[in-house]
Amino acid sequence: MKNAVILGATGYTGAEAVRLISGHPKINIIGLVGNTSTGVTYESLYPNFHNIDLPIISSIKDIDWTNVDVIFSCLPHGASQEVISSIYDSVDTIIDLSADFRLKDPDLYQYLYGEKHIFPDYLKKSIYGLTEFNRKKLLGAKLVACPGCYPTCSLLGLLPALESSSIDLDNIIIDAKSGASGTGRKASKSLHFSEISDGCHAYSIANHRHAPEIEQTIENITGRKVKVSFTPHLIPMNRGMVATSYVKLADGVTYQDLRQIYQDRFKNEPFVVLENQGISPHSRHIKGSNICKIALFEDRRPGWVIIISVIDNLTKGSAGQAIQNYNLTQGWAETLGLINISMFP
Repeated sequence: MKNAVILGATGYTGAEAVRLISGHPKINIIGLVGNTSTGVTYESLYPNFHNIDLPIISSIKDIDWTNVDVIFSCLPHGASQEVISSIYDSVDTIIDLSADFRLKDPDLYQYLYGEKHIFPDYLKKSIYGLTEFNRKKLLGAKLVACPGCYPTCSLLGLLPALESSSIDLDNIIIDAKSGASGTGRKASKSLHFSEISDGCHAYSIANHRHAPEIEQTIENITGRKVKVSFTPHLIPMNRGMVATSYVKLADGVTYQDLRQIYQDRFKNEPFVVLENQGISPHSRHIKGSNICKIALFEDRRPGWVIIISVIDNLTKGSAGQAIQNYNLTQGWAETLGLINISMFP
């Protein structure tokens, strides 16, 4: 058994990590950190945990790091890097779910997040945790930077096309939509029921922070710098995400060629499902699971393909992928603790 502490355990991402790790056969939660809720039971914040034996929420200063093997950090950007740097040498593995170690360029981090990255040396040490792309580098990794939910959903949909040079890198358009839990549990007028129900809107248009993360990964896959057109939307549902990508095929590549490439690439992936031709994936069918479903459609414009991918933003887009990554750092089966049936309806 490995002993785990979850930092930022009181947010939605932290709660999803607690839910999944509680059923993991090789991880034992010995600490839950939530500095604004210290001294209270987890059940008092999340009543769905009424029958789970969990530690009382504590402050980070009260954690005895001598017994901790792994940290799952669900802290917001900025806070994560400072905490991780202070305990880096005290634990074997750090799985960070924030944005603090995803981008390799500290200047880009400062531009996007509005503050200086104070520990740039750790950027060189981190492994980007898009599992299906970076699986080989995860074994024994000390610091894993889990991708954002939008990049996970978008990049998994594009991965085989990028790896096989099957699309024009100058023509990638991503239209993505997320449920409201992606914005976190914090109180905000813009997230009131009356503000988001019965509607859908785009936000951070042409300047969302996840676009450069997507571009950085595409460059790592293809060896070429690119610019993608990425537009996120908020839709009135609790959890789930869909990314619809419009891509132009490379010269000589047909839709059926691309479909075969996807079938071959994903046939052995435990958490990626390529839908049968003509079937469009639905976010309700992956709710609460670590599954990504993908579909390819031939566009009415000759030479263009529409790629649709869906994930649960809190699971495959966050805590589930984090556990999948940790499993691989330990040399365990990456499916450990993650085989569950999606919730429906």
